[in-house]
Amino acid sequence: MEESRTEDLPVGGQAVIEGVMMRAENRIVTAVRTPEQEIVVREQEHIPWSRRFGLLRMPILRGAVAFIEMMIIGLQTLNFSADVALQSERRSMPEAQEGGWKDRLALAATLVSSLAIGIGVFFFLPLAAAQATGSERDAVSFNLLAGLVRTCLLLLYLYGISRWQEIRRVFQYHGAEHKSIFTLEAGADLTVDEARGFGRLHPRCGTSFLLIVVLLSILVFALVDSAFIDVFGHPQSLLERFLTHLSVLPFISGLSFELLKLSGRKRNHPVTKLVIRPGLWLQRITTKEPSDDQLEVALVALHRALGQTSPLTHCDWDEWRMRPAPVVPSETS
Repeated sequence: MEESRTEDLPVGGQAVIEGVMMRAENRIVTAVRTPEQEIVVREQEHIPWSRRFGLLRMPILRGAVAFIEMMIIGLQTLNFSADVALQSERRSMPEAQEGGWKDRLALAATLVSSLAIGIGVFFFLPLAAAQATGSERDAVSFNLLAGLVRTCLLLLYLYGISRWQEIRRVFQYHGAEHKSIFTLEAGADLTVDEARGFGRLHPRCGTSFLLIVVLLSILVFALVDSAFIDVFGHPQSLLERFLTHLSVLPFISGLSFELLKLSGRKRNHPVTKLVIRPGLWLQRITTKEPSDDQLEVALVALHRALGQTSPLTHCDWDEWRMRPAPVVPSETS
């Protein structure tokens, strides 16, 4: 099948721990496969912020808002997939203690520390590296150097984590998400046999979004730094540059969002195909070929997100978690 025959549809998703989240219209559905090979589904009604408040529909602003909104939804779905894993572990080990708020606190601390490390490594470190070269008076060369360092760090990070078996499985679910969406966009039946034939590199992907942000930031940061020198008569200190760049990041994310959406709508145009190619190359790292079992999980999530009944066997989260733990026979002498 040819992915070039597909059309862009307002459906997106995200890979999580042993599962996939799909978002369509007013519904978010996350499907996760348990160690017992059951598919557990959580369905949520959700109206996007841009549809609740008319002002947020403005171009670029809507992109910045959507980026923040998707970060929150992404963390929530990751939290859910972790909850499924914890529940499965407790079912297999009845003697294990219920973690409750301690588990959630540990997860929240992990997410906050990961965000802090991410800002330090991918945002502050490139600025410090460029500052160390003494090029702070030339805004263009400074940001070209910082952008090169940031791009190299991103590539090394993605390649490094792709070598871990656990992350590789997440990347396989990422591939399953893309194949499922391609199947929908082609108007084909949402079955494993159909989805298997599509590619895993999608033009409207978060990986491509990251690359657009990195490349676009070189231009925007150079303009901001040049304006600072014109207004104040001197180049910024490292801290001033960090805070200034951080403040314009919402604008960059909003503009990157608009460019990503445009690339999805115009995916079949020859110029678009050329422009999006680097993002597709990067997806060769962040997506892997999924198994049929992983495709099943993605298709269940997509069926439910579209308001359809999936023919694949699954159960709802509330039903699954209320099941009694299996009885383990006691040892006798």
